[in-house]
Amino acid sequence: MKRRILGGTGISVSQYALGAMMFGALANKDHDEGVRIIHRALDAGINFVDTADIYSQGESEEIVGKALKGRRDDVVLATKAHGSMGPDANHGGNSRRWLVREVENSLRRLGTDHIDLYQIHRPDPATDIDETLSALTDLVRAGKVRAVGSSTFPAEQIVEAQWVSERRGHVRFRTEQPPYSILARSVEAAVLPTTQKYGMGVLTWGPLSAGWLSGRYTQATDIDLTGTGRAAVERHKFDPSLPENTLKLKAVGELSKLAAEAGLSLPHMAVGFVLAHPAVTSVIIGPRTMEQLEDLLAGADTVLSDDVLDRIDEIVPPGTDLNRADSYYVPPALADRTLRRRPQAGG
Repeated sequence: MKRRILGGTGISVSQYALGAMMFGALANKDHDEGVRIIHRALDAGINFVDTADIYSQGESEEIVGKALKGRRDDVVLATKAHGSMGPDANHGGNSRRWLVREVENSLRRLGTDHIDLYQIHRPDPATDIDETLSALTDLVRAGKVRAVGSSTFPAEQIVEAQWVSERRGHVRFRTEQPPYSILARSVEAAVLPTTQKYGMGVLTWGPLSAGWLSGRYTQATDIDLTGTGRAAVERHKFDPSLPENTLKLKAVGELSKLAAEAGLSLPHMAVGFVLAHPAVTSVIIGPRTMEQLEDLLAGADTVLSDDVLDRIDEIVPPGTDLNRADSYYVPPALADRTLRRRPQAGG
């Protein structure tokens, strides 16, 4: 497994990071199998494991903690905070009050005394970034966290965080974790160039675009919008009657043909595409089963030729999200109509 340096931290990480979102109630409920999958990944040379408090409400962190007993010193361990962990409005977000408390919960669940990379899972419009960075600085100085990063931040907020860190003397975000796949390329326009400008490490997630690039979906009838599967839960990203998803289905067909012509499987081509970008340090793979992990490991040495990358650009133009929902971040000004309208007089 090839290694790369994570931003300016000096930390050497594998080009594959093992994502643990699928471990726990959300997907694979078998803790023992989760531990076996993690051990297999470590044995294959992956030394970077990424999870989050919100994944199965802490259960993923607990499974990771079990797996790392006796192997913690050889693993670069990353987790995240921000998502709601309870009914109380203060049990989530990016406030000092919450982060100082939640880091202790993550340390306990993970069974460790420090986190190598502590990431802010999403922007929080209710919290000043100075407040967040101040709290993270104290956690680093206390030895509970080694480095800090952001996840799914737009370019302008990455820049703001860097400026605030410089002006206020805080630790700065050393990494960004954006969604990035052949079908969701908007980060190429500003996010990835911004991370390069500031020397940040990049660990991307969603290289298979929620399964679209797994080879599972070849025609509209393959998409099951019933039951409890991902397609049913996130219908707006899968419903083939929506024009943006029709585009995705067409692109997947063309990409499948291209992969076959190149002698590759579609998943291997998809992950190889992400790793080809010079800004990317590590790509997060999120297997649910041992079979899925083995398949992804088999493609670890895939390097795409310029011809293949050029053909991908023709199928999905650079900087394009075929379905805008796949960017996973909607600016508050677009999500909240009251931010676009003057208040009504009187009443």
